[in-house]
Amino acid sequence: MTLSEQIQDDIKSNSVIVYMKGTKLMPMCGFSSTMVNIMNMHGVEYKDVNVLEDPEIRVQLSAFSNWPTIPQLFVNGELVGGCDIAIELHNSGELEKIFANAGK
Repeated sequence: MTLSEQIQDDIKSNSVIVYMKGTKLMPMCGFSSTMVNIMNMHGVEYKDVNVLEDPEIRVQLSAFSNWPTIPQLFVNGELVGGCDIAIELHNSGELEKIFANAGK
């Protein structure tokens, strides 16, 4: 399985997944830390993938998602967005609705 195929498989097989710098236990940048805080506020279970483990993950992920920045949040196989969009959706209450449909 190629890295690109692995990324696509991970996104399909996890209802909520965040590609980030670091891990949910140890985020390695402010944006990733903010994303973890948002996820924790919603009590959502999610898979985290550390893009710092292999620089090619970031290249392949951005090619797949057509989104240049990290972190990237996917729910039900769809890109929700990065940190700024997650903040906006959280503040508007929309993120709660998105998470309510996760896994459905």
